[in-house]
Amino acid sequence: MRERAWFSERSVDVVDPEAMTQLGRSLGAVLRAGDLLVLTGPLGAGKTTLTRGLGEGLGVRGPVTSPTFVIARTHPSLREGPPLVHVDAYRLSSSAELDDLDLDFAHSVVVVEWGAGMLDGVADSWLEVVIDRPTVGASGEESEELSEPRVVRFHGTAWG
Repeated sequence: MRERAWFSERSVDVVDPEAMTQLGRSLGAVLRAGDLLVLTGPLGAGKTTLTRGLGEGLGVRGPVTSPTFVIARTHPSLREGPPLVHVDAYRLSSSAELDDLDLDFAHSVVVVEWGAGMLDGVADSWLEVVIDRPTVGASGEESEELSEPRVVRFHGTAWG
């Protein structure tokens, strides 16, 4: 099992959806109540796939799916761990709207997709996870499927 600090400053090549899920499982296994992750990446990058793995690593009730239309979804723990709060901030316009969701940051693991720039004033520290995907696949067309390799970058100097 990896230590928390392993994730604080690192880039990882992810070759397929199963590898993305496994990366999430590894990270989920070291998360604890009060942890906040911000996932950034274009549409189809694998943010929800990574979060699904986080849920498996945390041992929460699934399935973990994108909360696009409900904005936030809580997955309770199936063991003694914290719940996973999965937020899709795409439709939110400010940190005030995120704060209005009244999320339980202290007792949950909170994952915010599309949350870059929305956490100032809401939280002191978080792990930023940036998923880069090729914009053009091998066929020369836009790639929105998790079939092309991704680079996942972790940044969180106060995290770990």
